[in-house]
Amino acid sequence: MNPAALREFWFGPEPQLALRDPARPRLWWRKDPATDAEIRARFGSWLAEALSGALDAWAGEPGGLITLVVLCDQFSRNIHRDMPAAFAGDGRALAWCREGMAAGYEDQLTAVERAFLYMPLEHSESLADQEECVDRFAGLVEEAAAAERGELRRMLDHALRHREVIRRFGRFPHRNDILGRPSSAAEIAFLQTPGARF
Repeated sequence: MNPAALREFWFGPEPQLALRDPARPRLWWRKDPATDAEIRARFGSWLAEALSGALDAWAGEPGGLITLVVLCDQFSRNIHRDMPAAFAGDGRALAWCREGMAAGYEDQLTAVERAFLYMPLEHSESLADQEECVDRFAGLVEEAAAAERGELRRMLDHALRHREVIRRFGRFPHRNDILGRPSSAAEIAFLQTPGARF
């Protein structure tokens, strides 16, 4: 297993250009069974290793840590789409996110890598994490090169929408069915609105 291979798959051969490449957001955000299958085939065993703690040593440097975050926060959702296991890596990903920020790794990551470092905050059902996520993305937009700001602003918009859902419900209602949680009448009504399921 080579962490750089995963990063190249996700960010492209030149991560500093990823936010300017229109093909990257399609990979990141579009729900595509073919992409899910490819990630499952190529990286499913990596995710299992990361969740078991076998790859914890990777977190000792920025590239390895962001690889772990992508594995447990993003690829878990591709590999286990619409299943409870999709969220099984969230706790580890959030811990690595915080570890990376505390260690000052942000200064050694590209803008796109920093964006994905912050994603576990966005996926958290804690309002404090959501507030921090919005602050981090807002700062990233301000600091980014002009050519990168369009995609980063879209990411910030998504962070704002996630925060609003947590403010309103204290959790993500679109996860309820997957996790076997009962939904309130307000949540059921919300889930019938366009875009409620991200």
